[in-house]
Amino acid sequence: MGLQAGIVGLPNVGKSTLFNAVSNSAKAQASNYRFCTIEPNVGLVNVPDERIDKLAELVKPNRTVPTQIEIVDIAGLVKGASKGEGLGNKFLANIREVDAIVHVIRCFEDENILRDEAAINPVGDKEIIETELQLKDLESIDKKYSKAEKLSKTSDPKAKAEFEILKKCKEHLEKGRNIRELNLSKEDKAAVADLFLLTEKPVLYVANVDEASMHTGNKFSDILKAKVADEDAQVIVMNNSIEAQIAEMEEPADQQLFMEEYKMKEPALNKLIRSTYQLLNLSTYFTAGVQEVRAWTIHDGWKAPQAASVIHTDFEKGFIKAEVIAYNDYIQYGSETACRENGKLRIEGKEYVVKDGDVMHFRFNV
Repeated sequence: MGLQAGIVGLPNVGKSTLFNAVSNSAKAQASNYRFCTIEPNVGLVNVPDERIDKLAELVKPNRTVPTQIEIVDIAGLVKGASKGEGLGNKFLANIREVDAIVHVIRCFEDENILRDEAAINPVGDKEIIETELQLKDLESIDKKYSKAEKLSKTSDPKAKAEFEILKKCKEHLEKGRNIRELNLSKEDKAAVADLFLLTEKPVLYVANVDEASMHTGNKFSDILKAKVADEDAQVIVMNNSIEAQIAEMEEPADQQLFMEEYKMKEPALNKLIRSTYQLLNLSTYFTAGVQEVRAWTIHDGWKAPQAASVIHTDFEKGFIKAEVIAYNDYIQYGSETACRENGKLRIEGKEYVVKDGDVMHFRFNV
């Protein structure tokens, strides 16, 4: 589906370290399609999902293909980016292209790492980036506002409705708030879709802490969590340097020993990638056969024909039916044949809403 999450942050917060860790993590795993560098700052990374491994153990396919998302390392931001300071224009242009934002915030003290913003202040750092995004969104709205206001005074009800949404967004931004907090309806979003508003994008915060705080967090990450509590946003606490070290290890056994030393059950990167996937309101269904076991990415709430389209558009056009097995049933009975014999294979039509974990086979005619 080509969905992207962009890693953003002020200079020297651990943003590039995190991107490198994500990239190396994908690269180090021994499996097909694990990593692909599209550009120097863009990587395809697997979404960790033990379900595909369990299906592969049962089916024993020729290959296993996990689902993936693109992670983008976006140029660093400085105050004034909305006016073009530093790499501001590049930063903001790249954010427009991603579907979600992973905001890395420094939550550790280290006198050897330069910091232009003086004392460590996670809330202040968060607000610097938010302010720049809000200012850019206001600039985008202002360019459309006057014309929309004139059109709203005509007899066109659509023009009036669009202006009201535009006005609502403008007033919200002027209060220093983000558009995503408005919870705009699908119809409302359509009125401002052409503006590609930056603060409408969902955000996941990464509190980059010192090694001693990687399991418990610290005063800085606690402050950040308290600040975003009313945003319904997730904060992941991790030490980016430790994650980078794990990702650089080629052998799984070495990774396991290293994690045991640090009392880790799995890399925090796994949680970050899964959380980013969930942030985009995505689900996974599987196809399972001798040729391959594969995970497919769809949006939550998609019906069977839409889900089929991610395999090939012809599957949606000529959709007839879907054969569906719940993941837990597949694992319990061990094969498609056994599920069929025990009445666990269902035939679903065009109105079926695909559930996360469904194992599916589509019938179509074009």
